[in-house]
Amino acid sequence: MSRTATINRKTGETDVSLTLGLDGTGTCNVSTGVGFLDHMLELFAKHGLFDLDVQATGDTHVDGHHTTEDVGICLGRAIHEAVGDKVGIRRYGHWSLPMEETLVTVAVDLSGRAWYVPKYEFASPKIGEFDTELVDVFWQAVAANGLMNLHQLLHHGSNSHHVAEALFKGTARALRMAVEIDPRQTGVPSSKGTLTG
Repeated sequence: MSRTATINRKTGETDVSLTLGLDGTGTCNVSTGVGFLDHMLELFAKHGLFDLDVQATGDTHVDGHHTTEDVGICLGRAIHEAVGDKVGIRRYGHWSLPMEETLVTVAVDLSGRAWYVPKYEFASPKIGEFDTELVDVFWQAVAANGLMNLHQLLHHGSNSHHVAEALFKGTARALRMAVEIDPRQTGVPSSKGTLTG
């Protein structure tokens, strides 16, 4: 079974086409018009071993907010669709990731219920032209539309680029674990028998 999904979303602010393959090799082809977001998505694909294609246009002449949020919406929906009925998956994933002076821990539960807990701050308001507050906007959109619990904790770190990078890599690794097929799991990993909410 191919665990892939394609999400298309067009609004008055953005036009996003995103394809995600959960059982890939980390192949990535992204163009969002937001350079730092492209960089983070490439890291996400590489460390999650997800095949990811994202083509987006948006009102980047205003700022990167709408494009970043809408790509997050599409990624969350793609994760939810691609994982399917969740039979046989591990469901939970967690990862602690060091990035030079930075250390983050990420935990995820593909529970069918959305909850996002960000415990991090950035030392600077921008990374190049990218507003650091958009990291939170992106992951909030992923968690809400992926119907997952997502907790991201910064233990320490002073370089904003490193913090953002560690969050994206750590979340990719945690999701990679959560979507993996567990050979011992014969059904849905829930005593309720469903993970749809």
